[in-house]
Amino acid sequence: MTGLSRTLGLVGDRPAEEILRRLTLDVNRKLDGMLHGDFLGLVPGRGTEPGETRAYEPGDDVRRIDWNVTARMQDPYIRETIADRELEAWLVVDRSARLDFGTADCEKRDLVLAAAAGVGLLTGRGGNRVGALIVRGDELATVPPRHGRRHLLAILERIMGTPRGDGSGRADLVGALKRAGAIAPRRGLVVVLSDFLEDPEQWRTALGTVALRHQVLCIEVVDPRELELPPVGLVQFSDPATGGTREVNTNDPGTRARYAEAAGRQRATIASAIRGAGADHLQLRTDGDWVLDLARYVSRRRRRAELAATTAPR
Repeated sequence: MTGLSRTLGLVGDRPAEEILRRLTLDVNRKLDGMLHGDFLGLVPGRGTEPGETRAYEPGDDVRRIDWNVTARMQDPYIRETIADRELEAWLVVDRSARLDFGTADCEKRDLVLAAAAGVGLLTGRGGNRVGALIVRGDELATVPPRHGRRHLLAILERIMGTPRGDGSGRADLVGALKRAGAIAPRRGLVVVLSDFLEDPEQWRTALGTVALRHQVLCIEVVDPRELELPPVGLVQFSDPATGGTREVNTNDPGTRARYAEAAGRQRATIASAIRGAGADHLQLRTDGDWVLDLARYVSRRRRRAELAATTAPR
């Protein structure tokens, strides 16, 4: 049993609090060893608040010259900026019945919960505020953004409290994305956690609209059985969202090959739609190390931001 399985399998009077405590230990232990330096969240970069002044050096951006100080000192001075530590982040969480599935270390709904906790812990540093939109079928629950551990715990409890496989239908991801764009006028971070199995043509435009204003990260949760089938004989598959069933002979090599090919095309289409909408894409698997995958994404994001800052025209 993996660390995630042990954490999410806990029972007791306060399971959400215990899960958050365990996830905090996992995130801090693994991420703090990889993310060195002052970490300001998932969207690092220069801020707009004025800071200290210093003498101009060759290569500095001339637009940052403080002309008042320059006139007094008779030498060029620039004013540094303070990185904006207050970020408003929104978690768009898919809790449809299709996530009540998993054949590896956990179910997809468990992985969504863990990823939401990890993102919340990262963005909550430095006083950032986190809100959530939890979509299940046509129902959409809104948790206004606030800061603090207690608030993050409340979000996780709302996510955990959603019913399982009740035939509530597909998640209205488009409606949730439109809602996120409407209630988050200030530029911030929007993290969408879903398996994105709905037709990308349905949610691509709404995702692109949100990405025009916000930094958007799409976390796609995947189970290995959604990518390939093992030869285990005649199996009856059921769609938990619609109740539809189908029998498949998994011993047939041709069936397994066609399934793997179709699954590969489906995942490639999802990834292309996410990137085409201007969002970042992170895939987490129920048989993988979600903390390590998240840490690698954050590290890549920081390197891209630092590279962009050093190569920007001056």
